[in-house]
Amino acid sequence: MLKEFRADLHIHTCLSPCADLNMSPDGIVNEAVRKRLDLIAICDHNSTENSAALMEAAQGKAVSVLPGLEITSREEVHICALFGGLDEALKMQALVYEHLEGENDEQAFGMQVVVDARGSVLGYNRRLLIGASSLSVEQVVAAIHARNGLAVASHVDRERFGIIGQLGFIPPQLALDALEISPHLSLLQAREKFRECERYPFLCSSDAHNLADIGAGITRLLLERASFEELEMALKGGQQRRVLN
Repeated sequence: MLKEFRADLHIHTCLSPCADLNMSPDGIVNEAVRKRLDLIAICDHNSTENSAALMEAAQGKAVSVLPGLEITSREEVHICALFGGLDEALKMQALVYEHLEGENDEQAFGMQVVVDARGSVLGYNRRLLIGASSLSVEQVVAAIHARNGLAVASHVDRERFGIIGQLGFIPPQLALDALEISPHLSLLQAREKFRECERYPFLCSSDAHNLADIGAGITRLLLERASFEELEMALKGGQQRRVLN
């Protein structure tokens, strides 16, 4: 039976240098449950190293976690890559790491903390995760799809790092699965503002970098259960699954 699910598909952890250090697995999961979210996705900058910890922390809780990462293309466009399993996410991470140069400066950008499910520190990622990869937007989207993932253009209503703000348009051949809007923009406003993008489904996510912002932007979905497969069907309009908001 289909029913409504609430999803926030763009949340950062303490691995992202710009996120609060209290963005631990338990903290994120507990906040998601408190705000009645059914499905969340972890999208740290250019890395998925904390996704496994979040998935473990959510076991037995009333929220499902999708592994992912927010990839920065060479054009400085942010694309959220969402996956149904950790193996695919890690393969995407490996490709991004091959095309990501530089070392993090903790004084300038912040710490990049790798944790376990309990929030204990396992180490620090030394890569420049806040930087841009050398992959083009087209290469990023193609690589996500080659690993059976979903490619969502992040915060398209923002000038900085949004695909329209960075490129001025969405390349017509780019096979994005959805466009993400920020919490302050309604779906009606997004449809009006981006009339040329009517072929894409719109998602609203929080892009949370602190606990208070989790659930600030949500997408309502008509699904059978909170899973990647059901989300994929909703974005493609299959078997009556759909995006409601």
